[in-house]
Amino acid sequence: MTYLFRISSLFILVTCFSISSFSQSKAPSSKTSSRQRIRFNEGWKFNLGHAADVTKDFNYGLANIFAKTGKAEHTAIAAVFNDSLWRNVTLPHDWAVELPFANKDNDDLKDHGYRSVGGLFPENSIGWYRKKFTVQAADSGKRFSITFDGVFRDAKVWVNGFYLGTNESGYVGFTRDITDYLNFHKENVVVVRADATQAEGWFYEGAGIYRNVWLNVYDQINLADDVFVSAAVKDGRAAVSVSATIQNNSLNAEKGVFYAYLTDRSGKIIGQTEEHKFELENGGSTLVKQEVAVDHPELWSLENPYLYHLIPVIKVNQQIADSRNIRFGIRTIEIKANGVFLNGKHIKIKGTNNHQDHGGLGSALPDEMQYYRIALLKQMGSNAYRASHHAPTPELLDACDSLGMLVLDEQRLLNSSPEYTDQFERLLKRDRNHPSIFLWSIGNEEGYVQTNSYGKRIAQSLLAIQRRLDPTRTSTYAADLADVFEGVNEVIPVRGFNYRQFAVAEYHKDHPQQPIIGTEMGSTVTTRGIYLKDTVNAYLPDQDITAPWWASKAEQWWPLAAENDYWLGGFIWTGFDYRGEPTPYKWPNISSHFGVMDICGFPKNIYYYYQSWWKEENILHVSPHWNWKGKEGQKINVWVNSNADQVELFLNGKSQGKKTMPRNSHLEWDVTYQSGNLKAVATRNGKTFSTILKTTGQPYQLKLSPSKKVLLADGRDVVVMNVSVLDKQGIEVPDAMNLVGFSCTGSARIIGVSNGNPSSHEADKCIEGQWKRSLFNGHCQLIIQSGKAAANITITATSDGIKNAISMINIK
Repeated sequence: MTYLFRISSLFILVTCFSISSFSQSKAPSSKTSSRQRIRFNEGWKFNLGHAADVTKDFNYGLANIFAKTGKAEHTAIAAVFNDSLWRNVTLPHDWAVELPFANKDNDDLKDHGYRSVGGLFPENSIGWYRKKFTVQAADSGKRFSITFDGVFRDAKVWVNGFYLGTNESGYVGFTRDITDYLNFHKENVVVVRADATQAEGWFYEGAGIYRNVWLNVYDQINLADDVFVSAAVKDGRAAVSVSATIQNNSLNAEKGVFYAYLTDRSGKIIGQTEEHKFELENGGSTLVKQEVAVDHPELWSLENPYLYHLIPVIKVNQQIADSRNIRFGIRTIEIKANGVFLNGKHIKIKGTNNHQDHGGLGSALPDEMQYYRIALLKQMGSNAYRASHHAPTPELLDACDSLGMLVLDEQRLLNSSPEYTDQFERLLKRDRNHPSIFLWSIGNEEGYVQTNSYGKRIAQSLLAIQRRLDPTRTSTYAADLADVFEGVNEVIPVRGFNYRQFAVAEYHKDHPQQPIIGTEMGSTVTTRGIYLKDTVNAYLPDQDITAPWWASKAEQWWPLAAENDYWLGGFIWTGFDYRGEPTPYKWPNISSHFGVMDICGFPKNIYYYYQSWWKEENILHVSPHWNWKGKEGQKINVWVNSNADQVELFLNGKSQGKKTMPRNSHLEWDVTYQSGNLKAVATRNGKTFSTILKTTGQPYQLKLSPSKKVLLADGRDVVVMNVSVLDKQGIEVPDAMNLVGFSCTGSARIIGVSNGNPSSHEADKCIEGQWKRSLFNGHCQLIIQSGKAAANITITATSDGIKNAISMINIK
């Protein structure tokens, strides 16, 4: 069996239309498309229901709402229901992150981070949302739909009391047509009941409408949500293919023309197809496929993530009835047994697995946070992101497209039932235009089926769907198996290894033509700034020395991947800590220790191991800190992470010895402690660079470090404010634990606080005017969201006994 995938050129859409390539400054249109995509996040009301008491769940389950269409009396579904006492919320919203922690001996509760949501807490597991809105009578001839990018979980939706349906998935978005249920002369009401009783994962999942919602307005003759753009590149020329379904939702037969044009990132048109005539009966649809050529295209890459725009257009009666704007990249991907090749260049996958929550926010991340987190991963040298273990939010993929990060996009379950094939099809159609996606995953660690005929047949069914809807890519499956071929691995194109790195060489020997990727590797457990195991507080040393029985340390797996081309590379578990899975502890530990960064994105020491061998520029990091009062005369184990050739260590000017750095490893010294300066001097390729640790004084003044200084006045933009404390010499105190209070004046608000402490039970969400968080080993974080008024805002941090810090942010 031969495994070779030339993904860029595997599929070129057939067209019977000629291609015209040209350059002009205006779109070839006589009228702007009437399609609108309206952000629908503001003006929502929220209230908890009850999973076990219908009287506390607004009579849901008691009132016979399904007896007649639109029947909703005496329930929160009714348009006339009085929700004035409900809480005002702006989406995205995660109600679970606001709940208290609960110490109960239950593994599912533990794995979800001990938040009091789920089957044990019926009083906290149902959330009701209502939003009132109006539509213009002038638009009564249009079509309307509503898109939810993600609701956790089991979401039921009504408009004006009319039931639209249920979406079981907590991760795959859904769209419902609401045209028939709108009132064009008075207020409309959309109602959502989210039921988080049943978990899907074994990690923190949140609860509620935690992603964006959109109101879509478009013509009766329209483009379906399945527009697919792909590109094949050969000899300096790209053939950009587009397929689109044209729908006629009107009551009459209609005819018109379809074409598509291509623009560069500045909006300049660089090519257009000829117009294709169509005729459709009422209720009919047709699939159109065309191509447009691009000479000497800018190729999307990790270093230059260049994005084009493809605009498919429908014209009826010489007027534009509908159009869309598809952002995409032109690039080639080849996955062979000896590597991944992006635009013909060999790429070793240096990836991270990640869940979607962030400190202070839970799962409800503003769009800008996706860019913040991906940028942190790129700074470490990572070039790939695995969306573990479910469909990511669309804005994450936008960030990866824009910043240059490859993505392994994953189906929630290995299951071929109608429910899960529908979820997989929605995932594929939604995400396949993103150039960052280089590989699909059909599942993860399905221990009940992965080695038998059930798993093999399910995998074949899912692979057939993937090849039908996206023949330009291929798939893997994340198997926690060693040298095992029977089952899913017999049919999966790219073999995924979750751990078991010791078996990769033998598996490759048995199956030399099958590409192999480390879908989960590492899983070193560390706590930022901790250097002794602490079973009371549930902390682990912040070095690459501890891993669960099923996992490995960084230096056990990465050298194997780095030095052997039959490893495509791998994804470490994980880039960021996340709520839940507090391995190897239980209560009071409520977060994981797996991340190379904590839940706020503050690096741990293992971050610098990967950065040393994943980046080209000089890296030199020394740990631990040098504040060890009371340990004078005792040995301190010092680690140096670097990609240098040699490193010499000095304590207060006295050499502690020079050592040669082993490739893909680190160096250690045992240094007799005395306060002062610990300096490392490194040489690499004949050049010298250094870093220094200093013993600090007591905390003297707080420091605020914003991720940016200017916010958009759109009510959505955010700034991440990292907090530390300095001594009198202006040096950050690495072991400070001070409680810090925060205030924000002006057109902005604080939306979350955290500190990376995996056993902290402090609130992530505070009462307005009472925001506070303790430093954990020198750091904490608050996140501020802009308002809609242009203004200068002031963020103030205060703590007893030390000087305040103030930061000014401009909103415009």
